[in-house]
Amino acid sequence: MNDHGKSDSRVVPAKLANKTGQPVAEPVEERRLAEGNAGRQNASRTQGRDYGASSALDRVRQVARKDKGARFTALLHHVDLARLWAAYAAISPKAAPGVDRVTWDAYGQDLRANLEDLHRRVHSGAYRASPSRRVYIPKPDGRLRPLGIATLEDKIVQRAVAEVLNAVYEEDFLGFSYGFRPGRKPHDALDALAVGIETRKVNWILDADIRGFYDAIDHGWLRRFVEHRIADKRVLRLIQKWLNAGVIEDGT
Repeated sequence: MNDHGKSDSRVVPAKLANKTGQPVAEPVEERRLAEGNAGRQNASRTQGRDYGASSALDRVRQVARKDKGARFTALLHHVDLARLWAAYAAISPKAAPGVDRVTWDAYGQDLRANLEDLHRRVHSGAYRASPSRRVYIPKPDGRLRPLGIATLEDKIVQRAVAEVLNAVYEEDFLGFSYGFRPGRKPHDALDALAVGIETRKVNWILDADIRGFYDAIDHGWLRRFVEHRIADKRVLRLIQKWLNAGVIEDGT
């Protein structure tokens, strides 16, 4: 589904359910920028100039909401310079660097030039995903959970693309879905669970998980599911690049 419009980074209400089960709007507030942080302040001003304009993603949301079978063929143009800039601003300056060891501060020393070059590479097809740096963090049961740390540029592009894809998928999710959604935290799910237990007659609470899900997920089937809604071949190629990038562990 082709769509056109100017870039915009407005905060979009997320659909939630109140105690009666009726959907309500919960605004997702923009993170405050640290004082003295030039990169974030510049990104904030860039976003601010777009707040008054019609959202470029509103058309995508409207079509996704009305037509559950629509496939979107033109999405990558929404990953513009302003969206990349906002994605950089949303990353924590203290975030661990990836395999290239490029930090948030170092990248921001020549931010505009770096983002313009990144934007050019993304849209020309010259962008290449880097392997993630694998580290392990302890779990409560004593086991270690592998964690992949992407490079800063990969994080920027992934955030920008995710924001665009969320315009489609947020219209498909139901109000009681909380996992990995913008503006929602595990505590929000616990609050909703507490309300349900306190206001409804509950006999069973089921807790289920898929062991090693991200280690065992079939990339072929993942792509097929994405293609149900996303038909922009350039976006699909980006996702495939991230899936194929692999990890680096102990230098290998």
